[in-house]
Amino acid sequence: MMKKGTIFLLIGLLLCTANYAQVCTALGQNPSTAFPVCGTTTFTQNTVPICSSAKLFVPGCSGSSTADYENKNPFWYKFTCYQAGTLSFRITPNNLGDDYDWQLYDITGRDPDAVYSDGSLVVTGNWSGSYGVTGASSSGVNFLQCASDPAANLSTFAKSPQLILGHEYLLLVSHFTNSQSGYALSFAGGTAVITDPTLPHIASAVATCDAMQVRVKLNKNMKCSSLNAAGLEFSLSPASATVTAASSAKCSNSFDMDLVVLTLSNPLPPGNYTVAISNGPDGNTLLDNCDRSIPQNESASFSILPLLPTPMDSLTKIKCAPQVLELVFKKPIKCSTIEPGGSDFTVSGPVPVTVSGASGNCVDGFTDRIFVQLTAPLQTGGTYAIHLQTGTDGNTIFDECGQESLNGAQISFVVKDTVNANFTYAITYGCQKNVVQYNHDGRNGINSWTWDFGNGIRNSSQNPMISYTNFEQKNTQLIVSNGLCSDTAAVSIFFDNLLNADFEINAIVCPNDLASIKNKTVGNVITAWDWNLGNGSTSQLKDPAAQSYPYRNTTYNQAVQLIVRNNYGCQDTAVRIIKVINNCFIAVPSAFTPNGDGLNDYLYPLNAYKALDLTFSVYNRFGQQVFTTRDWTIKWDGRFKGQGADAGTYVWLLRYTNADTGNKVEQKGSSILIR
Repeated sequence: MMKKGTIFLLIGLLLCTANYAQVCTALGQNPSTAFPVCGTTTFTQNTVPICSSAKLFVPGCSGSSTADYENKNPFWYKFTCYQAGTLSFRITPNNLGDDYDWQLYDITGRDPDAVYSDGSLVVTGNWSGSYGVTGASSSGVNFLQCASDPAANLSTFAKSPQLILGHEYLLLVSHFTNSQSGYALSFAGGTAVITDPTLPHIASAVATCDAMQVRVKLNKNMKCSSLNAAGLEFSLSPASATVTAASSAKCSNSFDMDLVVLTLSNPLPPGNYTVAISNGPDGNTLLDNCDRSIPQNESASFSILPLLPTPMDSLTKIKCAPQVLELVFKKPIKCSTIEPGGSDFTVSGPVPVTVSGASGNCVDGFTDRIFVQLTAPLQTGGTYAIHLQTGTDGNTIFDECGQESLNGAQISFVVKDTVNANFTYAITYGCQKNVVQYNHDGRNGINSWTWDFGNGIRNSSQNPMISYTNFEQKNTQLIVSNGLCSDTAAVSIFFDNLLNADFEINAIVCPNDLASIKNKTVGNVITAWDWNLGNGSTSQLKDPAAQSYPYRNTTYNQAVQLIVRNNYGCQDTAVRIIKVINNCFIAVPSAFTPNGDGLNDYLYPLNAYKALDLTFSVYNRFGQQVFTTRDWTIKWDGRFKGQGADAGTYVWLLRYTNADTGNKVEQKGSSILIR
């Protein structure tokens, strides 16, 4: 697929084919060598080498499985999100007649070159053929503009994407034509923070075995361009040698580095030294990517040790039930001298331990840590020791200076027992409250108990006592710890004296109708059911028969009561009120007087208790609908469009389904509104 659509542009593409095929090699023109971004800096590119390294996939624009957009004449920029929010930026051509395109990728945890093969990394972009300023803003379009004819005048701005905290991103800026005057890239207007808040410092320093070089570790990446090749920013104290050169291997294929190697005029004799930094001929120390400098006179100490075997220095903190022991060394160890089967090491302790392997986190053939793998985790508490011995490869281990560590060296360490959070409980029953005594044995040095009883109730004692007034199921969780090992247990508790009286009964009863009763009581070993049915009848049955209620001239409310008892001597009561209706025949009044005197103020279908799917509508003499409702208790108050309706005759229409017969009923009539 070609980037633009017109014949003129197609000819332009054909004319520049030779340059177009040249592979990009300049720093910044490939994902792996992208410019590191400071969010407060404007990047100015006055010239861009003419090249193209690979085709790209553009979601919604490329073919379904093809990468057919060229990253022509590109520059790449990399940054990390330090505060989540939106990203806004502008690419401003020096010549507003130039067409720049761009695409943003989320490469978190991925090789930067994966942008060439994985289209899912694309966040957003803009590939329109329109000229001028482009970028991302809050008012941009929320989709990718595809390649287009410049005459289409499509939007060059995409909607500002949402960046995720801690994620790493790559921004591609691509120029379509080979004639260009450069551009400026600036970041502003978004809410995300892409500027590293960490201030630059020296982290540490260490000398090489021959004492002819000092490796200065920085706490973050600094600009290669701020490093003086003669090392004039650095000095030693005591001045047993001078710095003659400074370099960083990373600067051969990157814009920044985090390690500086200082070459000395002569080897340093054994002793303690300090390397300090001050302003060089360029007027600064070392600069980070936001041009913040390491403070002047900042220093790091290091020692030149006699060439002696490097001992096992220490173990990292022992975890619960460790199956890997992590040894730390003062000098890097040659990875080639670590026997992979772990025969360089043995472990002794209160139980037999077998070593199954050993390895390092090797970089350039060296490691400062060795991971010793055990066949099984150490779960028995006690004091153990790891021993160094001659392995099956005929040696122990060698450090970077070629010194073999001493056979028989050892480090002791303590393992704590694993713990168990299982607990017991005992219930003391009562009618008003149940009391639960929880118990944990506290074995294996447990010194922390975290109980969660639900509903925000927590406790930190070993054997808490909790009272419950609600006897529904209770879920209890316990987390225990001995400061190293922890465990979790959970139990659901069911109370035998749970008793909740409950029943359903018709809310409304018409004359000659029966009220059905449905018992919904919850409880264990219920011994008695006492019903007062409200019509002069009682029952001791769990499920009494349907009940009738006497007719009266007026509607009245009647209470129905259930008392239940269980084998613990506890009882609970439920009461329901039913409305006994004096008349359930539906009728619409022939007249009403909406004057607010409390008599006949409304028009509505009376006694529509048995009407299902009801619709009641009222019309004036012009055929206008002045009122409608599907709820018969919502009544017409004689108003229309907020004003009192004229006195006179109104037609009504009533439709419903009879609840007893299922028959559909439609009635029409008229009522007089009297003022």
